[in-house]
Order: sequence, then C-alpha cells, then structure tokens
Amino acid sequence: MKKIYIAAFHTSKFGKLLGQSVPEILTHAVTGACQSIRIEAAALDVASVGAACNFSLNEQGLLSGLLAMVPGLESKPMEAVENACASGGQAVLSVIQKLQLGMGETGIAVGYEKMRDAEGKMDGKLIGKVLGYFSHPDERAGKTFVFPHIFAEVMQSYMAEHGVAEEHLAQIAVEEYANAKYNPYAQMSKVQITLAQAMAIEGINRYVVDGLPLKTYDCSQITDGYAALILATEEGLARLGVAKADCVEIAGWGQATDPLKKEGRDVLRPAGARRAMSTAYAMSGLTPADVNVAEVHDCFTVMGALGTEVIGKAEPGKGAQYWVDGKARPDGDCGINTSGGLIAKGHPIGATGIAMIGWSAWQLLGKVPAELQVRNARAAATFNIGGPICASVCTVLKPV
Repeated sequence: MKKIYIAAFHTSKFGKLLGQSVPEILTHAVTGACQSIRIEAAALDVASVGAACNFSLNEQGLLSGLLAMVPGLESKPMEAVENACASGGQAVLSVIQKLQLGMGETGIAVGYEKMRDAEGKMDGKLIGKVLGYFSHPDERAGKTFVFPHIFAEVMQSYMAEHGVAEEHLAQIAVEEYANAKYNPYAQMSKVQITLAQAMAIEGINRYVVDGLPLKTYDCSQITDGYAALILATEEGLARLGVAKADCVEIAGWGQATDPLKKEGRDVLRPAGARRAMSTAYAMSGLTPADVNVAEVHDCFTVMGALGTEVIGKAEPGKGAQYWVDGKARPDGDCGINTSGGLIAKGHPIGATGIAMIGWSAWQLLGKVPAELQVRNARAAATFNIGGPICASVCTVLKPV
C-alpha cells in the first residue's frame, strides 16, 4: 500500500458558527486548509465530506456538490459520508481509500456540523430528537434524550461491573476542562470546573435521567464547527511542495461496525472498536506501548474511560483509574484528549473525527500550546465512534 501523509490540518474554533451558511462553512474549511500550505484547491485530486445532521437540522443534502463549488474542485471524485458521530473519521478513510485505489495522489477530508441557529441558540429537544435517529428504533421508547439516556445506562453498567465511583468518571471531565483552557479552538476554553463542582447537583449540573448516574458535566457539548485534513501520497507531497519532515504519517487505520442495537452486546468490551483499533496497530507496526498521544471519543465521561481501554492504555475496568492517577495528563504516561476532548473542546459531529486526527498530528509536530504539548511525542492513536458504541474508526499516527 502507498504511505499516506497529513499535509495540512485546519479547524474552526468550536462553539458557534453563527450566521455562516453550509456552503460558506465548507468553503472556509477547504480554503483554510489550502491556504495553510499555500496551495490552490485545484491541486487536490479527490475529496470526501462528513456530516450527520445536514438533512435534519440544515435541510441540505448532496454536500459533495457544495464542495465542488469551491473553485478548482469541480468535476473531481468526491462523496458525502454519514456514519453518525464517526462521520469525520469515515471521511478520512474515504479519502485514504481513493488514494490507495489510484484515483489521485492528493485529497481533502472535510467534516462539519451546524447545530445552532444564526444567533448561536440551540433547540435542545429538537437536537435530542434528531440525534436519536442514530439509535435502534426499539431502544428509543421512553427516552426524552435518547443518547444521554443510553450512555447513562452504559455508565451505570460500567460502575456496577468494575466498582467505579461517580467521582472517578467526573475526574475525566475535570481534566479535560483543564486542557481546554489552553486550547484556543475549544468551546469551553473559558470554563474551569473542580471535582466538587462536577459532583455537586446544583445550577446547570443535574442528573440527566432520574435514577441513573449521568450528570451534565459528564456530557459533551452541542457544538458548531468544521475541520479539514489534506492527505497525500509521497508523490502527492512532492506535487504540493510540502516537505515530508513537516508531515505526519497515518501509519495505520481500521474501521468496524457492530449491530446498532445495544441490547445483546457487551458494550463495555466493544468488539468492533477493539477490532478496528487492533487493525490500525497491526498495520502501523506499533503497539499501545509505543503511543504517548491519543484522542478518544468521550461523548460522555464513561467513553473517556472505555476509550482509554480500547486504545490499550488500560485493562478493562481500569480506564477511569488511569485518569484519576494523572496518567492521561499532558505530562503523564500518555496525553489523552489534550485538546479538551468532546466534553470541553466540543463535539461538532461531522468534524469530530477529523479534529481528533488533526490535533494528534499537531502534537507529533510540536504545534500545540506549550501547556498541552506532550514531551517527546512518539506516536498517536485516535478512536472515533458513532451511535451506541456501534461504528468505530481508529487510526495510528507517527512522525516521519
């Protein structure tokens, strides 16, 4: 197979895109990435774009056609992909596959989500309803907010099976808010919380579902944002005029999908996620011990714990303790979610998987703020999921 490199990463600040239209968002994503390496969009051979709520919230389909409106991208092979919250990671794999098939030597993966209105306001009930479409119909009944409810059940199961306390999972949120403080692209960069605040049921922090342990601070954000990665083969880098030394290699990748229905699966040991991660490690020739940078899909704090286990940094049931012990901090054993993660950086669904890979590449290149930079960053792992731990996209990155 051809080696695949990240030639550029561009992202908006996560939070509110206000009056930007979907065509404007996609144009800004492409032109921003191109400008960062001083190329024209015409230098790109292929493209893919990921989003989850483009129909339900934006009333827009055929996103690839909007990409083709960027001057230089017309009449090129591109597609829109949807894989729930793994749509961004799927867009990256779509571009990689095109390059491997010989459809081109350069490409761009774009992801976005516009979940708020032009004034930055959100309709929480509507968003909860449309996100619920990514669950099995049989598991929606009686759930006002489907995914918080489903993951509250996962959280309860995790705590019961492994003897983990609520405060252990709350510590993940505390650590991520502390990281987001230094990330200029993070939605919650101006918010800091203590463990006491994360545990106190007062103000905005409440139990989301009666009788279940999930609290507001255990949840990721409703977020607008976009992100883009320019990928290239060796030949493509030469054509773009980008030095290999300024790039990161996507050394391994994997994708797997479990049945959508949560019932009947061991979601605490997600088979598809583990297979996708193992595939990525095997392809890269690296092991979890080689990795000291990671971005995992912490849509809820329990997934910060489970993600730590999926990437191989903790045994089953020990992921939360890894955070409590400080091992996930930028100066710990492996800097996990140094961006702030979905909980504090934000979760613009289609952009999330792309932003995970891009931030990890910046870590390996020494481009993140000093307070968040992992020393001697050796290799990175990313784990992006969609649905009730159903769709999984994993990558392993290494410096060139």
